[in-house]
Amino acid sequence: MTAKATEDTSLQTEVAERDRLDTDRLSDWMKAHVPDFAGPLSYAKFAGGQSNPTYKLTTPGRNYVLRRKPMGELLPSAHQVDREHRVMAGLHPTGFPVPRQYGLCEDDSVIGSAFYVMEMVEGRTIWDGSFPGMDVDTRRAHYHAMIDTLAALHNVDLVATGLEDFGRPGNYFERQVSRWTKQYRGAETEHMPAMERLIEWLPKTIPEQTRTTIVHGDYRCDNMKFAPGLEPRVAAVLDWELCTTGDPLADLSYFLISWVTEPEGRSGVMGLTGPETGIPTVEEVVARYCEKTGRDGVPDLNWLLAFNLFRLASIVQGIRKRFLIGTASSANAEATSARVPMLADAAWDFAVKAGA
Repeated sequence: MTAKATEDTSLQTEVAERDRLDTDRLSDWMKAHVPDFAGPLSYAKFAGGQSNPTYKLTTPGRNYVLRRKPMGELLPSAHQVDREHRVMAGLHPTGFPVPRQYGLCEDDSVIGSAFYVMEMVEGRTIWDGSFPGMDVDTRRAHYHAMIDTLAALHNVDLVATGLEDFGRPGNYFERQVSRWTKQYRGAETEHMPAMERLIEWLPKTIPEQTRTTIVHGDYRCDNMKFAPGLEPRVAAVLDWELCTTGDPLADLSYFLISWVTEPEGRSGVMGLTGPETGIPTVEEVVARYCEKTGRDGVPDLNWLLAFNLFRLASIVQGIRKRFLIGTASSANAEATSARVPMLADAAWDFAVKAGA
């Protein structure tokens, strides 16, 4: 639910006062940290994004992307731009498709909050999971590219990236249920029976963790750049705000939320799968992923979907709280935050299917 670098058509022409950048201070920092930087520097803010404000930085010779912490009161452990920067800096040398990182600044005196600067990856951001305008074979190839890229992430050698200590030890789902329960409580604005039932049931039914990998945390079609033209290749995976190390099945099942979400012009593709569209079914996604990662199958899928919808409800509740106190970054925050009860109810429906 966070920001990503999209095409220029997504740029805001008007930037709120709290989101403006001091270009003089920023230029000085970039001269000291970004190779071959040369101004003058101008910027525009991307319209998408509910958490970390994201900007396109323009110079005569090159474009960059800047992501920063928002201003104002922040929830604990949220908006950790340092973690985003670290994971991409670790992955880039392995050949995994992430933007090159130019530097992290944790000195609030430069632009008012911590930020990092990375390359601007050219390509296509596809917001609609139906991939409109593509023929069946091209659409299928794009979906295969997404599945294969997720598998490639989960096959990355943690030691080779220097990220083996990136997450906490112990069962990932146990940690995550605890974390998102605390995040939800910290942002709670009203009583939701479904969330209360999930908070009671999830900790009692934690599945065993058998693998530990890098986990993106928000893997879906609109959080990546596809290669220019119609080449079915992921040029860059973006939006690493929720990344950690943990159980890779969390990423796979989060990706599969799109398959149980009504088409809404975003990633939802429920009812659109099959040979007539080229969008693989849930079973086909799981089979291809398992083939690429050497798995026999995915147990507890209903539990995994319940967990991820609960987690998503907690994330969106944070957006709702920030909207109510006036620090939400996106102009769409009010509409987004209204989804919390629906997400909670959907999570409980999968919990029931899992035996709750």
